[in-house]
Amino acid sequence: MLSQPALLRGGRCGRPAEVVTAMMIRLLNCTTAAFVLSVASLPVSPLAAQGAPPAPAPADTVRAIARPRQPLPAESASAGVTRYSFIVYGDTRGRRDGTAEQYEHSLIVDAMLRVIAARASGPSPVRFILQSGDAVVNGRDAKQWNVSFTGLINRLTTEGGVPYFLAPGNHDVTSAAALDDPRRKEGLANYLRAVADLIPPDGATRRLSGYPTYAFGYGNMFVLAFDSNIAADSTQFAWAKAQLAGLDRKRYPNIVAFFHHPAFSSGPHGGSIVERPTAAIRDMWMPLFRTHGVQLLVTGHEHFFEHWVERYRGADGITRRMDQLVTGGGGAPLYAYRGEPDLRAYLAATGADSARVEHVVKPGPEAGDNPYHFVVVHVDGSRMSLEVLSVDWGAGFAPYRSNKAVLRDSVP
Repeated sequence: MLSQPALLRGGRCGRPAEVVTAMMIRLLNCTTAAFVLSVASLPVSPLAAQGAPPAPAPADTVRAIARPRQPLPAESASAGVTRYSFIVYGDTRGRRDGTAEQYEHSLIVDAMLRVIAARASGPSPVRFILQSGDAVVNGRDAKQWNVSFTGLINRLTTEGGVPYFLAPGNHDVTSAAALDDPRRKEGLANYLRAVADLIPPDGATRRLSGYPTYAFGYGNMFVLAFDSNIAADSTQFAWAKAQLAGLDRKRYPNIVAFFHHPAFSSGPHGGSIVERPTAAIRDMWMPLFRTHGVQLLVTGHEHFFEHWVERYRGADGITRRMDQLVTGGGGAPLYAYRGEPDLRAYLAATGADSARVEHVVKPGPEAGDNPYHFVVVHVDGSRMSLEVLSVDWGAGFAPYRSNKAVLRDSVP
C-alpha cells in the first residue's frame, strides 16, 4: 500500500481526463486520500494509546538487545561474593552478516547456554559474559546487527539469563581515531542502540557519557571496558584512570580490563606490525594497568587463542603478574600464527618496572589449528583459573596440554 503522502500526491480531484482509465485511477486516488484524512482525524481510543504495542523499529534502526533475565545486582549488594565464573570471547562477525544469523557464532552460543545451565546450581555459576569486539562485519549497517547478531545475544540474556557486555571493535565503530569521523559516528550510534539496555547509561558513575567506555563491579571484581580504536583519546584515558584510582582495593582485589586490540599478538595484526591502537595501548594503558595491579586483560582482533603473561615489579617492590588472553574465536574467519612481536622498545620503556613478557600459548601455524572457542574464567577469592572450550571440529582443543590453566605463579 502507498504511504499517506503518496496517496495525497495522486492527482487533483475532479480534473478532466482524456482517458477513462486514467480518470478512474485518479478518482480512486482522491477517494482513498479522503478516507485516509478522515481516519486520521478520528480520536484515538484510550486503550489503544495505553495498551497497544509500540510500532516496530524501522529496518534501518538497530534493535536493542534484550535485558538480561537476571541482571547484576547493585555493586553494594554483591560485596560478599567471592566465588563465581564468567565467560570471555570475541570476534563474532561472520560471512552471513546482514543476510542470515551468524552460524559459527550460533555454535558458540549453543555451547555457552549448555555451560550456563549445567553450572547454574553449582559452586561457580556463570554471572556475566564479556565480548571483546567485532560483533558484525560492518557496524554501520543496521541489518547486520538486527538479522545476524542481536537474536543470538537475546538467547544468552533471556534463555541463559546472564548480563552481556560488549566492547567495540574496529568492525563495529570503524578504526577511525577522530571522534567526529562520520563513519565512526554512524557505527557508534548503532553500537550504542544495540547495547542500550546492557551497559550503564549516560550520566551513571560507571559510564563515560557519549563514549562506549564503562565499568561495573561484581563480587570481588572490578571490570573496565574501553574503546581501543581511540586508545590515545585523552578524555577516555583520564576517565579510566580516575575509575581505577578511586577503587576500594579491599573490596575489589581483582581487576579485569577488556577491549579489542591486544598489547601483544602473533597473528596478521601483530608480529612485525604495530597498529596505531596497539602502540597507544603499550605506551599509555599498560603502564596504567601496572600501576593499579590489573590482573587480566581480555582482547580479540586476532581470530585465534593465545595467552601472554607480563611480570613486573610493583611500586611495593613485589613481582606481580598480568595475564593477557587473545580470544578471537567467536565465529570470524580464523587466523594463524605469523611471528613474534618485537618487544625490545616496549620492555626498555618499562624502566624501573622491569617487565618481562612470556608467550605462554602460541596459536597454530594453520587456520585449521585454531578452533572456534570461548573461555570460562573461574574466580575463587584472589585465585583465577580458566577453561578454554572449543566447538565443532575443534572439540578437544588443549592449548595447555589440557584446556585448563591457573592464572598465578606457583608458590614455593
